Amino acid sequence: QVQLVESGGGLVQAGGSLRLSCAASTRTFSNYAMGWFRQAPGKERLFVARINWSGSVSSYADSPEGRFTISRDNGKNMVYLQVNSLKPEDTAVYYCAAGNWGTAPTDYEYWGPGTQVTVSS
Repeated sequence: QVQLVESGGGLVQAGGSLRLSCAASTRTFSNYAMGWFRQAPGKERLFVARINWSGSVSSYADSPEGRFTISRDNGKNMVYLQVNSLKPEDTAVYYCAAGNWGTAPTDYEYWGPGTQVTVSS
């Protein structure tokens, strides 16, 4: 069982930055690939970024256009998403997830409750 809790969301002006964090409660954190997804109101949950078990490989959706960076610290059971040059269209609930190496929500078994990011214009 893996419990995940996100933090670091909030209200930010366009062009600003946030660092989202996800704390995992498990002894087997390094067994899992980790992903970040986001879901805007009335929209489906979309892949944002993923990182492999060791942190050596990561990949991103096309939409953030190089503005997002995922990282992890296995010693602290943490995964991070640095989000820069935020745009109003980045407004969404951001979720971290633990599971297999994939880009679909169904590739991930465990989910956090999410953290709200709101970008004002």
